[in-house]
Amino acid sequence: MQKMKSLKRLILVLLAFAAAHLANAQTPAPAQKGRILLLGGTAHLGTGDKIEGAAVGFENGIITFVGSEKNVTPAEWDEVIDTHEKHIYPGFIAPNSQLGLMEIEAVRATKDYAEVGTFKPHIRSAIAFNTDSEITPTVRSNGVLMGQITPAGGTISGTSSIMQFDAWNWEDAIVVEGDGIHLNWPLVYHKHRQDGQVNIQKIKTYEQQLQEIQSYFQQAQAYAKLNSETVDVRMEAMKGLWDGTLALYVHADDVQQITEAVALKKQFGIARMVIVGGYDSHLVADMLRDNEVAVMVRRTHTLPRYAEDDVDLPFKLPKLLEDEGVLYCLENSGSMSEMGTRNLPFLAGTAVAYGLTYEQGVKAITYNTARILGIADRLGSIEKGKEATLIVSDGDALDMRTNHISHAWINGRTIDLDNRQEQLYRKYESKYKREGTLEE
Repeated sequence: MQKMKSLKRLILVLLAFAAAHLANAQTPAPAQKGRILLLGGTAHLGTGDKIEGAAVGFENGIITFVGSEKNVTPAEWDEVIDTHEKHIYPGFIAPNSQLGLMEIEAVRATKDYAEVGTFKPHIRSAIAFNTDSEITPTVRSNGVLMGQITPAGGTISGTSSIMQFDAWNWEDAIVVEGDGIHLNWPLVYHKHRQDGQVNIQKIKTYEQQLQEIQSYFQQAQAYAKLNSETVDVRMEAMKGLWDGTLALYVHADDVQQITEAVALKKQFGIARMVIVGGYDSHLVADMLRDNEVAVMVRRTHTLPRYAEDDVDLPFKLPKLLEDEGVLYCLENSGSMSEMGTRNLPFLAGTAVAYGLTYEQGVKAITYNTARILGIADRLGSIEKGKEATLIVSDGDALDMRTNHISHAWINGRTIDLDNRQEQLYRKYESKYKREGTLEE
């Protein structure tokens, strides 16, 4: 009897939680109707160029006009949005993100970013993506409209997918299902503390782990050449690495890790490789550029890894790679990365403060990201013929003081920018105004 009562209480709690969650859920936007024109703003195209006094028009979710406001007739458009003294950007893209795979870090049941095992290329992040996450609307409100949703854990974590952040379900959210395999390169060294001293020591099992990776890739390559009637789902998931339909994302930071990852690329003829993290990437920039290996630079808002490094190295790493001609973009992995995804534009703002031009900073979270993810033919820049995934900010979107996204569209659909935090702000603002403890 006591167990039955406990079960009923649990069910009631879960129902109450679900009701509260659904009450705050936002309905995805309907398809675009009519022709929309953004008139008069500064358009940051994402390609490194900008247009002052721009006009950007789109219909049926596709950009149909990009140019000066002097060369367009507003009366020919169904809806004209005045963007004078505002800024127009391509929607920001968050690579290497677990947004939608974890809701509350302290609640295990809401964490769905990792599976048991070491080599798991067949694990797909897309099917676990939660389109009703309460974190996602807070991310959209800062201009981040899509991301590469990435699994974690093990040596090969699984297959990532590119998702847009306004959908009924994971199937509707898909931009590209299965864009790449994620390989976590084993650590070469670890910090050993003894008697108050810190020594860097090589991990004893490193060579063994490296051999396991090479053996696995040998098996995968051999399987891809066979026409076997027996299907191995793990090996099937690896096939796209050899013809370039999948990228290999190698999570690595140290020079030795990066160097040996590039050697793996050459050894097995892997068409596309991207280094994720890349703390030491500037030290091997020539090798990365010559082998056409791109870098997803880990969050710029962090401290140096080593005491001997420049204190501002994380801030200026994008500039160092820019100067060396290495293709790069910015990502935000690390602690509390899901909710921190909203800070992606500010990572670019910091990179601008430490050497990038403003348009290069915009490019680092739009067009460069789209190129690395293989979607630059559709997204990542404001160009005629591309999808109308755009934002309008009242101020500089890369500055946390002035970033205020007033309008957003995903594939031409007008996005609701409200979120749970805004709702709570309005709720308690009204409370304290009624009590007279908050000034108007």
